[in-house]
Amino acid sequence: MASVFEIGKFGAQVISVPAEKKRDKASSPPLPPKPVLIVSPTVAGVYPVAVFLHGFMLQNQYYTQILKHIASHGFIVVAPQLYTFISTQSTEDVEYAVSVANWLPDGLQPQLPDGVEHDLTKLTLAGHSRGGHAAFAVALGLAKTPLKVKFSTLIGVDPVAGKSKSSQTPPKILTYEPSSFNLDIPVLVLGTGLGDEKPNMLMCKCAPKGVNHEEFYYECKPPCYHVVLKDYGHLDMLDDDAPKIARYVCKNGKNSKDDMRRSTAGLIVAFLEAYVEDEKDDLEAILEDPQLAPAVLDPVRRREE
Repeated sequence: MASVFEIGKFGAQVISVPAEKKRDKASSPPLPPKPVLIVSPTVAGVYPVAVFLHGFMLQNQYYTQILKHIASHGFIVVAPQLYTFISTQSTEDVEYAVSVANWLPDGLQPQLPDGVEHDLTKLTLAGHSRGGHAAFAVALGLAKTPLKVKFSTLIGVDPVAGKSKSSQTPPKILTYEPSSFNLDIPVLVLGTGLGDEKPNMLMCKCAPKGVNHEEFYYECKPPCYHVVLKDYGHLDMLDDDAPKIARYVCKNGKNSKDDMRRSTAGLIVAFLEAYVEDEKDDLEAILEDPQLAPAVLDPVRRREE
């Protein structure tokens, strides 16, 4: 039980796809509007798809270990590189995320390994940090670009909606009213216990109260789940070879980063199994006994009705 915390039975292949250029507009197959990292099972079959949005000033490749873990359990993950420059807004993130999602029906299949097919009727939207905020904004219909696909589940990995209640990142989505998000799909919100702590006196909190995972969960409608990885910080799920500077800007946990990655990926897999594959045994087991996870999960909450 809860084998979701271990690597799954499928091999995982990482595929980098460049963005289209003006001269490529008529290319076949069509290239995505932004560079994407596709992590796919290698065994022939039909698999659900998840779009994963990276965090503030991070690279999609920094999440490769988590994405490979998810793919090894039978999911195709598409991780666009939304931007490479600093911006205080995520309005462009939202538009780019929609444009990448709209590329999937025509552009994804030609990029997959032989024998691997996507199932876009089972499509998940996920994001970390500011990417989590962007994912919620897309799901809430705040993009100007019309969305041509339908997301069936939503995941926020330590989502952050700004610096404080009075300084929300545009587009503003938090209302501070319970169950106020106009969402009719299942939601998983993961948080970190150290995200609301400063790494030192010179740096800011990476996931401050009032705009972090607690408020996101508070504003979700059932069915929704909230799990906090108590002993870890906002960036502790990144790959070991991610630039060291990424470790210094946020408070870090002292325990094994591999346990953090396995726990984060395993919780995502269990949630996807439950609401994409209709196999709820692993999710239910974890909710009933959080000690099944490699990392300490506390608190663990759910609202299903």
